[in-house]
Amino acid sequence: MTWWGTLLGGTLGYMFGGPLGALLGAILGRNFDRGLTSADRPSAFDPGRQERVQAAFFTATFSVMGHIAKADGRVTSAEISAAEAIMTRMQLDPNQRQAAIRLFNEGKKEDFPLREVLAQFRHECHGRRNLVQMFLEIQIATAMADGRIHGDEKRLLFFIGEALGLDRAAIEHLFGFVGAGQAPEREKHSLANAYRILGVGRDTSDAEIKKAYRRLMNQHHPDKLIAKGLPEEMIKLATEKTREIKAAYELIKASRG
Repeated sequence: MTWWGTLLGGTLGYMFGGPLGALLGAILGRNFDRGLTSADRPSAFDPGRQERVQAAFFTATFSVMGHIAKADGRVTSAEISAAEAIMTRMQLDPNQRQAAIRLFNEGKKEDFPLREVLAQFRHECHGRRNLVQMFLEIQIATAMADGRIHGDEKRLLFFIGEALGLDRAAIEHLFGFVGAGQAPEREKHSLANAYRILGVGRDTSDAEIKKAYRRLMNQHHPDKLIAKGLPEEMIKLATEKTREIKAAYELIKASRG
């Protein structure tokens, strides 16, 4: 049974309490925020198990997305469209899409417990850096949806990244990586943008470029992300990233002969 089937089957109460459980309870009208003791909980739902991580990732992704969209005081139509585009690319079924929208709206509320949500999400990920980076990439992409990123949004994204254990250099790299992926069509396939995607410069050695390419491919490999807890619905996002990375690397290689 997938994590979504587990959720609808009513066994999510075994999975976790805390703010993520409270958010899921709010959108489904169930009391999931209490959790159960380890003695009462089936081992299949212990921290770190795939279905539990997938539910946490989905819940945190769309609720934090709504919070970031509200960071500059108003949610723009571009930000709403970006959130809906991600839902479409994930091919959510009608019930999942409705749940994602409700989570987005929960995140927009004044009393949204961002610190607590991030702390629990980080705990649920069990140090899986690839998941954390994918999560932040999705948030950055949504914030950039209206063509520019506002100061309040950028400060909030840095806070989120640091709360999840990333340093400022890693967060800056993700801004560049996501920005390159969202470049205008006339720039998207340029050599300059290819270097931005890999996070390297024109004077970087071939060996270092290959190393950067392999690192990014490893971080975004769909099968590895799914194994670590990325919801299967998000595999298309990861696949798109690997295509961007590979295309950038091939362009750079061709330009260097």
